[in-house]
Amino acid sequence: MNSETYLDFCFIREQTGDFAADIDELLKSMFGKKRLNWFLEEKTIEGAEMVIAEVKGMSDWSSEEETILFLEDHADSKFWEYLQGYKMFIYPAKKGCNSCGTH
Repeated sequence: MNSETYLDFCFIREQTGDFAADIDELLKSMFGKKRLNWFLEEKTIEGAEMVIAEVKGMSDWSSEEETILFLEDHADSKFWEYLQGYKMFIYPAKKGCNSCGTH
């Protein structure tokens, strides 16, 4: 069953250039087979680069815990090195509309 998926990641590293492109490649390798899209916002602050990644779409995860397990199994070491924070919301699909008592 598919779930509405909203993931926000904050990545930071020392300024070397093309950080958004590097993050895009990391996300493609992890989420390429999922029905997820992402938007990247890149900023440079005092010699550091920051990329905010907003990931949205449908996934087969039914909880935040399942999502974290997926990340632990599929994320590159650079993902963990750059990751400074995250927020995630997984909304599993519900059967029926609950207005007539069917499930």
